[in-house]
Amino acid sequence: MQLRIAIPDMVSPSYFPAIAAVELGFFRQEGLEATIELLFPVTKTFEALRAGELDFVGGAAHAPLYAFRDWTGCRLLCALSQNMYWFLVVRKDIGAKRGDLGALKGLRIGAAPGPVDGLKRMLMESAIDPERDLDIGPVPGTASAGASFGMAAAKALEDGTVDGFWANGMGAEVALRRGLGTLVADARRGDGPKGAQHYTFPAFVTTEKHIEEKPEAVAAAVRAVVGAQAALKKDPALAVEAARRHFPAAELELIPELIRRDAPYYDAAISRRAVQALNAFSRDMKLLSAAVPYEQVVAVAFRNWWKK
Repeated sequence: MQLRIAIPDMVSPSYFPAIAAVELGFFRQEGLEATIELLFPVTKTFEALRAGELDFVGGAAHAPLYAFRDWTGCRLLCALSQNMYWFLVVRKDIGAKRGDLGALKGLRIGAAPGPVDGLKRMLMESAIDPERDLDIGPVPGTASAGASFGMAAAKALEDGTVDGFWANGMGAEVALRRGLGTLVADARRGDGPKGAQHYTFPAFVTTEKHIEEKPEAVAAAVRAVVGAQAALKKDPALAVEAARRHFPAAELELIPELIRRDAPYYDAAISRRAVQALNAFSRDMKLLSAAVPYEQVVAVAFRNWWKK
């Protein structure tokens, strides 16, 4: 039987350990056959997991709550990496400074469902009303099958259909290298309000049903992801082999450098503090009705596999 794994953004560093675990053979080493596919947006990805159409999802850790009410029916298996991982880029001619979220007032900002929650919370904590003070909406071109959100966002910035975007590291890198935009916030590395980098993180997720019925396969899947993280940390150049079937040539050249930058965050552990912050953020965004214990969010039976 072949396992189906989906992520909401393919030409991106956001969920890259999941791509590498499949394409570099780490699932095969565990005796599992797996495919990796794109299913956008992340809300739809988790709906497909809930419906039993997928075996695993790599996505934002808070996004399962769009499909699994109050964490009922799913569990986080491990982190694909640590910290919130999106970038805020605006048109270069605006003259925005790094960290100045106030520069977004009056602008059109492209953001995807799910990731947009992180941007909105950052703005609210900076006394900026995300509904009144700026226009946050979809990026043109991202509704079509096969779209990479970050690349579509960079293209929209170039075309002038948005003034800025909140998207993955690939889209940000392309926009910056082409001289199209200015980096206002790198959430992972501490830009934005205090604690914003801990709102969410990229996670590997499955259903409670899958855990109950196939615990050995789930454990093997976690080991495959952890093995991929370790390999990429040791040699980021492996990213080219992992991405070759999925990335256009220009982005294939960029991915090793982006993985090198992200490698220090490749830690599969999900701490109690991380879940506290995740649940607080989810409650602030009206995705979670009440505090939920760590053991109802994380599949603790598999945490022994978080370290290689």
